[in-house]
Amino acid sequence: MAYNIKDVFYLSTSATIAASTANGGAAQLDLSAYIDPIARGRTKGTGLAVYKCYYSMGQATTGEPIDDAEAGSCRFGLLAGAGLGDVVTGGLTLNTQSMAMTNPLLVSSSDFYGPKSMVANASSAPYGIMTESQFVKPSEEVPYVIVRDNVCLVYEVGDNFTSEHILSVRLEVAQITLDQATLNQLLRTQTV
Repeated sequence: MAYNIKDVFYLSTSATIAASTANGGAAQLDLSAYIDPIARGRTKGTGLAVYKCYYSMGQATTGEPIDDAEAGSCRFGLLAGAGLGDVVTGGLTLNTQSMAMTNPLLVSSSDFYGPKSMVANASSAPYGIMTESQFVKPSEEVPYVIVRDNVCLVYEVGDNFTSEHILSVRLEVAQITLDQATLNQLLRTQTV
């Protein structure tokens, strides 16, 4: 598939990060309607190419941008085929390798620091604004191809949040056909 307006479409999901709660949570996005990892005869398998991931974080009660008194921080991202389901804040503790560059299931990942977090206060960010850095991301030239039936938006709280927040992601995707060798290689690497 080409990266064009005819083939590319959007999928999205969100998770609520509770206030004053440690550890992590998840929101699962079902992809089974877009993926068929089984090649049958002359029919090739189908995967979902993820070209870009757009994240946003906002206050849950008002939908407004982050309050300037927010002290929370977290690491968040997308894990292909993790199958975690929807997990509330505190119900999940990610292992240290979940967001590591060595994790073949990691589609995209980023950090969030509220304006009053230790990192944001120590940074050179103007006016103490929220800082975010996306350190893993797919691209138009080399998309991340998912061949499992789900992707999970996961987060691990570093500093507890002062108020409840909504973390959301929008994926820019396209269905693509895969030859058997590529399909087999992706199925092997996307094993939990």
